[in-house]
Amino acid sequence: MNTSQEFDLFSILPEDKIAEKGKVLISEPFLADTFFNRSIVFLTEHTPEGSVGFILNKKLDLKVSDTIDGFDNWEENLNMGGPVAPDTLHYIHTLGESIPGSVHVYRDIYWGGEIDTLRKLISFNRIKPHQIRFFLGYSGWSAGQLERELKENSWVIVQVNPEMIMAGGGPDSWRRVLKGLNKKYRAWADFPESPDMN
Repeated sequence: MNTSQEFDLFSILPEDKIAEKGKVLISEPFLADTFFNRSIVFLTEHTPEGSVGFILNKKLDLKVSDTIDGFDNWEENLNMGGPVAPDTLHYIHTLGESIPGSVHVYRDIYWGGEIDTLRKLISFNRIKPHQIRFFLGYSGWSAGQLERELKENSWVIVQVNPEMIMAGGGPDSWRRVLKGLNKKYRAWADFPESPDMN
């Protein structure tokens, strides 16, 4: 493979750099960032003032019930949402307006809402694990920051189905999502974590 072909493999097409609320960012294979290496980030907000999202594929070894007051019956794991405000709790869900104050993001996925209502619904066993995901911290970009990273070919932006967003998955989901794309990004899935490794 010649140099121009190698460069082209890691250049992201303009149509795959359009950031929008409800889309996901998939990091390029060698992104040198502790938090975002081989990550999938769901954008819950994108405006000229900045962007907010949550890492979907980095589960923490912490149970919600052991960490957050009032969620005694919830044995699902917390997820690492990102490096910003890591001591804050966030959630995305498919419960719609049954959680007052929720913000609609994409299809049947909502963000946030009144936590007291959420506690009550969980205590009455009205919520199933596939309907909600909890995160510690979030991923945030100030005005123009995400656009700069996109110019540097750090992320490819795609739309994925809501089931994948809510299921999350483990470390291998980065590879699986890339394998599902019909473009050159599928090749990224086969690269080793370090370009020095064969």
